[in-house]
Amino acid sequence: MGLTVTNHLKRPEPAALASTIEALAARFGNRLITSQAVRDQHAHTTTWLAPQPPDAVVMAQETADIQDVVRICAHFGVPVIAFGTGTSLEGQVNAPAGGVCIDLRDMNKVLEVHAEDLDCVIQPGVTRKALNEHLRDQGVFFPIDPGADASLGGMASTRASGTNAVRYGTMRDNVLALKVVRGDGGIIKTGTRSKKSSAGYDLTHLFVGAEGTLGIICELTIKLRGIPETIAAAACSFDSVRGACQATILAIQTGIPVARIELLNAEQVRACNSYSKLSLPETPLLLLEFHGSENEVAEQSKNFHEIAKECGGGDFTWTTKPEDRTRLWQARHDAYWAVKALRVGSGVVATDVCVPISRLADCVTETEEDLKRLNLQSPIVGHVGDGNFHCSLLCDVDDADEMARGEDFMHRLVERAQAMGGTCTGEHGIGQGKQKYLEAELGPEAIDAMRALKRALDPQNIFNPGKIVPAV
Repeated sequence: MGLTVTNHLKRPEPAALASTIEALAARFGNRLITSQAVRDQHAHTTTWLAPQPPDAVVMAQETADIQDVVRICAHFGVPVIAFGTGTSLEGQVNAPAGGVCIDLRDMNKVLEVHAEDLDCVIQPGVTRKALNEHLRDQGVFFPIDPGADASLGGMASTRASGTNAVRYGTMRDNVLALKVVRGDGGIIKTGTRSKKSSAGYDLTHLFVGAEGTLGIICELTIKLRGIPETIAAAACSFDSVRGACQATILAIQTGIPVARIELLNAEQVRACNSYSKLSLPETPLLLLEFHGSENEVAEQSKNFHEIAKECGGGDFTWTTKPEDRTRLWQARHDAYWAVKALRVGSGVVATDVCVPISRLADCVTETEEDLKRLNLQSPIVGHVGDGNFHCSLLCDVDDADEMARGEDFMHRLVERAQAMGGTCTGEHGIGQGKQKYLEAELGPEAIDAMRALKRALDPQNIFNPGKIVPAV
């Protein structure tokens, strides 16, 4: 069970849907699946929104498959929803008007690697871990790490980022070019492998973050980075969230090139200790990672320790042993499961906001106070180097009162972030769940411009309808 978003979308006429499925069956045979179990899997959404399954699923293997699905669906006016690994958090893979889901998991080839130019060309179903395994022997890696082993096409579509963003940026900064299937089944090429260009509109970054509402990504050209000579992981406890945030601000202002810097509030540390069998001090904690030569990493660690001491930091430990680093960061990536284990049977409502880092301590502190006032439980983790933090709200989805308090909390969280000059989402995206906050953040003129782009590129509204832009 979950909360249902108001749906103003009209489903296709039964005859049009039947004709679509008949045509797809003729083209794809047993790669067209209409069983309820598979359809339900493709409405899977790790969020509080109720799942809305498609009417059919097509397992795509090449770009021509995507083109043919789009052509058939466009002919009959049936929605098309792209599906990578289903790890999105705001209902991006739901099918509120039904339609056809294109599963891209089999489009998982690394097409070209240009290690000397630090880029590669891939299909959209390649996952982050699979790509880095493929690249490992060539001395390069792809640095964007949202935690989940998401597909790169999905990561581009939601403009994902994660723990490394403070040094390496987000997907917005690491996609050089795309090939996108448009509404008539043709292909748009948005750029080249060159590191910069002034040629025409920046179509690449129009589709990055569009959540599949303007077209379907069928190929990506992305940046790579050299694998650092030395990587060190560190942990530092603080008396308060404010002290941890202040240390982060000073580290960035003084130019320490931190690769990762993550905040866990005391409740999240307790959850991680229990779930991952750690013994970290159960106070606000920063987890850090430094990349560079052996001497550079040692110097970075030393300089940060000095800053931390000035800001109330206590225990500071760092290590370059791969097994110790992996254990520490695996605990961070398992934060969701650690939270879920705190209250067996409850749903976890994952949400995020982002504010200027100078306001991060205020935002997190006020959020913790709000949770106490509303009698709600929600550990907090944050990519504090860029002002982004996540609440994992534990709620009994069958308890109407608790869910109402949870909705009130999330609404207040977004309003607080926006009032501080921030955004309703740093990296989860808009999807269905946060459409109502866009106008307050960007203004009606921006929403009108988005609608105009949607009409221009998808005049039939078949690409992932009901996402990002609120219905009129």
